[in-house]
Amino acid sequence: MRQRRANDGMNTIDLQATLTPHAVAIPSSPADLRPCDGDGVLAAIGNTPLVRFRKYLDRDDVELYAKLEAGNPGGSAKDRPALQMLHAAMTSGDVTAETTVIESSSGNMGIGLAQACAYYGLRFICVVDPNAQPQNIAIMRALGAEIELVDQPLDGDFLSARLARVCDLLEHIPCSFWPNQYANTENPKAHESGTIREIDDALQGDIDFLFVATSSTGTAQGCRNFLQARGRRTKVVAVDAVGSVLFGGKPGRRKIPGLGAGREPKLAREQGFDLVKRVTDIDCIVGCRRAAKREAILIGGSAGGVLEVVRSMQNEIAGKNCAAILHDSGSRYIDTVFCDQWVEDVLGASPEEVQTRQSSPALREVLVSCE
Repeated sequence: MRQRRANDGMNTIDLQATLTPHAVAIPSSPADLRPCDGDGVLAAIGNTPLVRFRKYLDRDDVELYAKLEAGNPGGSAKDRPALQMLHAAMTSGDVTAETTVIESSSGNMGIGLAQACAYYGLRFICVVDPNAQPQNIAIMRALGAEIELVDQPLDGDFLSARLARVCDLLEHIPCSFWPNQYANTENPKAHESGTIREIDDALQGDIDFLFVATSSTGTAQGCRNFLQARGRRTKVVAVDAVGSVLFGGKPGRRKIPGLGAGREPKLAREQGFDLVKRVTDIDCIVGCRRAAKREAILIGGSAGGVLEVVRSMQNEIAGKNCAAILHDSGSRYIDTVFCDQWVEDVLGASPEEVQTRQSSPALREVLVSCE
């Protein structure tokens, strides 16, 4: 039996193998794929809270709504594409009862897939690197996932090393399948049909700016595609990390997971958004701490970066309706983002500096590019 491999489209790894079709075994028909309302944990994915943030910014004439994706049962926005990609593979026959699902993840996609695979009784292996949060790894294991840790970068990049390990596992494990969040078009489709539709419905299409973190770019793409199809005037602001190669950026050291990329995913190629803004790891820390202090909410690192981008633009978006997608909760980053010692040891910022920057102008060195 040949292994099934998705097309990653990245330069240094051959992922062009033809997938061998098989009859769908789980579930018995496409109509049975998505659980009915209230039937199983996967039915709880989506329809997350949209909350007005009145205290985060320094002015009250910006309508800022936060989409709290931590409200998904797996705790992040990645629950949506995890389920979408798995369902599409079930429908096509690429996943059956005997399939081993293998994916590379910094944490949240791994949790989403671990949850969905556990629900359907599928074996799941997640390839992670040292930047993955220990708590995320523990959650995946608790859901039955097997963990493959890559502890050495490949050509200076951990993502490359993770992908190489995925390919090795696909070669040696019979009947294995890689959803491939980095190239799978079901990734943005999940947000096109879910995340942004929910925001658009709640705000009745009146969204001037949408702020969203980028990594695979699946969330930003899906949102942009929906808004364009609806003829909305919304400007999509893609938030990337300093040190990310997305959108022509230069590679560099990054410690906040789930934001930016060390190599360009296939999904990200030739993608354009109205505005691209980059944030440092410290910007993300500041945003998370400020949100905890002002809005009484713990948010993940990428979400902190998103909110700091909003704050950096608060004067130019005065009088506008804005939405920000916050991908996950800060409860999984207590020992890193919210730990003064970790921030000082790893990022070189003292508690005093972090505190001062919470009340200083956002993004001291803002890197902006229009696509």
